Order: sequence, then C-alpha cells, then structure tokens
Amino acid sequence: MNRFKALGSGVAAAVLAVAGLGTAAALSSGQASGATVSPNALGNNWYAAAPYLMPTDNNPPDATAIMDATGLKAFQLAFILAPNGGGCSPTWSGTSPVSSDTAVGGVISAIRAKGGDVSVSIGGYGGTKLGQACSDAASTAAAYQQVITKYQLKAIDFDLEEPEYENTAAVAHEIGAAKILQQNNPGLYVSVTTAGTAAGTGWFGQQMLNEAKSQGFTPNNFSIMPFDGGFNGAASQTSALTAFNGLLKTTFGWDTATAYAHEGFSGMNGRSDSGEYFYQADFQTVLDYATSHGMGRFTFWSLNRDRQCNPPDNGTTSGTCSSVAQNPWDFAKFSVKFAGATPPSNPPTTTPPTTTPPGGGSCTVAEWSASAVYVNGNEVAHNGHKWKAKWWTTNEEPGTTGEWGVWQDEGAC
Repeated sequence: MNRFKALGSGVAAAVLAVAGLGTAAALSSGQASGATVSPNALGNNWYAAAPYLMPTDNNPPDATAIMDATGLKAFQLAFILAPNGGGCSPTWSGTSPVSSDTAVGGVISAIRAKGGDVSVSIGGYGGTKLGQACSDAASTAAAYQQVITKYQLKAIDFDLEEPEYENTAAVAHEIGAAKILQQNNPGLYVSVTTAGTAAGTGWFGQQMLNEAKSQGFTPNNFSIMPFDGGFNGAASQTSALTAFNGLLKTTFGWDTATAYAHEGFSGMNGRSDSGEYFYQADFQTVLDYATSHGMGRFTFWSLNRDRQCNPPDNGTTSGTCSSVAQNPWDFAKFSVKFAGATPPSNPPTTTPPTTTPPGGGSCTVAEWSASAVYVNGNEVAHNGHKWKAKWWTTNEEPGTTGEWGVWQDEGAC
C-alpha cells in the first residue's frame, strides 16, 4: 500500500507543535528533551490492537486526546527506515536519526504518562529499509536494538512490503533480525505485516513465510493488509483472511486454531490508495470475524486518517482524513473493542450558546468548544471575537496560539 510515498515529510518539531503533541505544556522538562517515561505494563492484547500513527508527518493528531475520546491505550508508531543518504542506522522516515530524536520521544512520554504505551513499526511502503542497507541479520538487529533501547520498547512491528520484500537477502536480514531481537529481549511482542491478496498473500509474502520457517522464527503474529488489491468491502477481506489461515497451516504445520492465533488483520480505514472503500460497518464485520476466530491482531492504517475530510469524500485518498463520513476516531474504537475494552460513549450533542461580548452585540456563530473538532473554514465565537480555523484542530483555544496558530481572528462580533 502507498503508506509512505504519498505521505508528507514535514519538520517534526513544527508538526508536533501544531498537532499539540509533545508541547512544553503537556510534558515535563525531561520529556520535552526526548526522554521517555518507563513503559506501562500493558497486556499483549493492547499491542495487538494498536493502530498506526505517524508521529511526525500527515498532520499528526494528539494521541492523548484520542486516548481520552476512545479508551485506546496503545499506538503503532511509523516508520523506522535506513537513512536516505545511506548507512545502517535507524531513522524516522529516513530523515531524523533515532539517536538524536526528541520529538517522537516526547509523544511517547505523553502517551505513557496517561497509562498507555507504543509499538514501533519498521519498514512500510517505499523508502530504504534497514534490511536492505545493513550487511546481515546481526547488523540489522543491532540497528533495531537501538530503537528498542532508546524508547524502552515492549513491542515492535516488521512491516515487510514493497520494494524490500522482493529482495531475498533483505527479507532474510529482517527475519533474522526479528529472531535475534526476540531472543535478546524476552517478552518482546513481535508482529510481521505484509501485503494481502485474495489468496491470502502473494508470491513474495509466501517467500517471507518460508524464510521464517527456515530460520525457525515464530512471531506473535503474521498480519496481512487486505486492501489495495481489488478488494471490495468486508466480505472480500474475511475471505482473504480465511485463505491466509490456510497458508499458515500448510507452511508451519499448524492446526486451524493455532494459525488463527498467529494471524492478524491490518486494514485501511475509509478510502484506500486504489480507490476501495472500507466503512465502519466493514470494520465491524472484520472485527466480528477476528474475535470469533480467535485471531491474534486487529489494526489499521491510520489514526492520522481517522477523521472526516471536508467535504467528507472528494474522490481522493488523503493521509490526513478518511474520505468517508465519520466522527473523529470512529475506527480507533474498533481497536479498543478488539483489545477487550469498551470505548466511552459519546457525550450528548448540545447546541452551544452564542457569545455576548461586553458592550452589546452578539456573535452569530457557535461558541468554541474544547471537545469539538474543527476543520479549515469552520468559524466559532470566543471572548467576543469571531475566529476561523485554518486547518484541523481540537482543544486549541482561540487567541492563545498567536498569529501563527490555527485560529484567524476575524474581529469583534
């Protein structure tokens, strides 16, 4: 899937500031410098349910606000790649060295401070993977160990897809590295994610499974991504999951239940890169399939997209919204349910009162609400002035972020 190529490459610190992530107000001085508080003791059910989040690109939402709204506790942060200029050292998106990172560390600290935790995903679609850049499995594992140590990780995801999974040596490096990390970090939750097809997965996905078998490596689960391949709604996805179960059985000699326990689903919410549509009802159908079959993982790409576009569907695929009608974080709630938790119910919708500024007169737009979500062009009233949103925002008070903030002051009411 085109999860990397089409995504923005903004400056991490600026993006985090706009999104409300890792700000000085939210973090202690130690956290703001990139330190991460100790991870919480989450069960594997949460790492298995963690949706993907790009913490430095695609207008990252405030992870802690998602936690408050949905009950979500775990996030799958994406993506670790080799440096764009070459070398065998981990970076975020090929540009930001993990060794000197403070921005993502701040996001992790904020999540952990609220009782959550993260997994980190390596790979994705496009870019140069460490399995391609490093000389062998040991050096690849050493690079990933830097990430685990830096962020005190309890979970990691190997997202093996284009173009890396067509490279036999690179796949051998990645699988070998995963096995080494699993051995050297007892209890580490390891997922392996790859492309899905109607047959379960394609030739290169099967090659990856064969490599894992030959190396004697068994992760917590193998997940497929049943989209961007001629899929049409939930029925085609559950059919692919059934087929993939058969591939796991024949490859590893597992029975049906064992294969499902090591099988995962990684979906795409809303409009896919190839124009397929997956709605909330589709996610519910796949969730029911996953839980009734005892599957090991249920996740999706991505939380950056788990909000409505304006207009809801303009016929394009966005990295920052879903292109289907939805409330914010509708799709995240399916992950919460898979983890075994109950998402909080939405508060009742009320009509906010209008603002009456000192000296008479009244605003003709609704009063700003800290819990509401606003997009470009939305207008609100606050402290006797009318304000217009420049981009997506929530819980950013008008008049507090200066001229470079999200709200444009349109003058007194």
